[in-house]
Amino acid sequence: MGSTADKVSGKANEIAGKARQGVGKATDDREMQAKGIAQEAKGDAQQAKGEAKEAVKKVVDKA
Repeated sequence: MGSTADKVSGKANEIAGKARQGVGKATDDREMQAKGIAQEAKGDAQQAKGEAKEAVKKVVDKA
């Protein structure tokens, strides 16, 4: 997956995770809240991976 795709997937997971947390809070479903937190963290990691790929590509392109 390219850097842009990682960033987009990461953002989608982050948003979905936040939504899942909100539903979990509203319904007092701790399991759903936990899954939302995990999904949001996955999204953050995907975005970081995309940023890292982009940084590496810039360094390689300069060389």
